[in-house]
Amino acid sequence: MNYQDDLKKAVEVLQNGGLILYPTDTIWGIGCDATNVEAVKKVYALKKREDSKSMLVLVENEVRLNSYVQEVPEIAFDLIALSDKPLTIIYPKGKNLAGNLLAEDGSIGIRVTKEAFSCALCQKFRKPVVSTSANVSGDPSPQGFAEISEEVIKGVDYVVKYRQDELSNPAPSGIIKLNVDGQIKVIRE
Repeated sequence: MNYQDDLKKAVEVLQNGGLILYPTDTIWGIGCDATNVEAVKKVYALKKREDSKSMLVLVENEVRLNSYVQEVPEIAFDLIALSDKPLTIIYPKGKNLAGNLLAEDGSIGIRVTKEAFSCALCQKFRKPVVSTSANVSGDPSPQGFAEISEEVIKGVDYVVKYRQDELSNPAPSGIIKLNVDGQIKVIRE
């Protein structure tokens, strides 16, 4: 299967409320439509994770932030532009996303992905995509496709073929929490 077919199939599964296993700008992720409450529930069930623990979403560019964050602090655009590695920013108030994705305080973690497949996926799907590590909660995060458990692979509706044979050892993203007033709190460098 070529890259375009892989992308097309992944988008179809997302449109139908299904789960995908896909490469991101950090580690392999379990993904679904970030606006679909039922799809998000399936991810929590697969991960055996409480839905009070929020998950992050990927978008393909900074412009998309305005569609999913009530008020994007101006400094967010500078942080994204200046970051030399993947950066997840937790914004104060999410909007137009599945309610069960938001933290109790209404905040949401969003990362603008620069990785080819996940970026193209968000563009073609035209919505944000959930990205959570491809493991059951409490298990170590897999460093490559070969380390993903059979339980997770069988629990999704589609497994992306692209980049499965890569042996890189990706680092997790940095995480910053931003307040509306632009105050920054570094959670993970």
